[in-house]
Amino acid sequence: MTADERLVKAVRTGLAELADPVKAPAMQAYMKSAMPFRGVAKPERSVLLKRVFADHILPDRVTYSGTVLTLWREAEFREERYAALDLSGYRDYRRWQDPGLLPMYEEMIVTGAWWDYVDELAIRRVGPILRSARDKVTPIMLHWAAEPNLWRRRTAIICQVGAKEDTDPDLLTRAIEPAIAEPEFFLRKGIGWALRDYARTAPDWVRSFVDDHPDLSGLSRREALKHIG
Repeated sequence: MTADERLVKAVRTGLAELADPVKAPAMQAYMKSAMPFRGVAKPERSVLLKRVFADHILPDRVTYSGTVLTLWREAEFREERYAALDLSGYRDYRRWQDPGLLPMYEEMIVTGAWWDYVDELAIRRVGPILRSARDKVTPIMLHWAAEPNLWRRRTAIICQVGAKEDTDPDLLTRAIEPAIAEPEFFLRKGIGWALRDYARTAPDWVRSFVDDHPDLSGLSRREALKHIG
């Protein structure tokens, strides 16, 4: 795997220099994270990463994906994984956002296995790729929706959040329906979130969906109808 080790080192060194050991335990407790934090708040982290990424432009797609995965796989602190997330979506690499990156994002979703990683990946990485290549990505999302893995399923459900008129209601329906009877909070909340978001664009469709699915959990139903009654 080819990675830009200078970029990786700059990220790690910068985070270490910004570390606040007083803040770190509270951040770890809030996120219920087994991986420790450096204690670097998002504003400071964003300034650091903007500078590091601008100073180390990656030359090709292979180096880009290798660097993202090196930061991700070798992370000792949660902020290093946040850096991998930010690098994956850095503006200079938008041209590489296509279905070929889905295996990388799938690895990050499955191994990250928590909402702070998965929601960013689902909505800001997988979602745009879906909308740019529906014929290739829709079958993958339908497969993920039927998977036993919680985080693949949540990704399939929420990947269209923010899509507005570009939402595929058939995919939304088919992603949600296998999870309706599940007791898992992150699935129920994800269903409600996806429906609530689409209700801003298609409130009548969402009302009809809720009416047609009386077995929706109370949480999903309340979230779906939150702004439309």
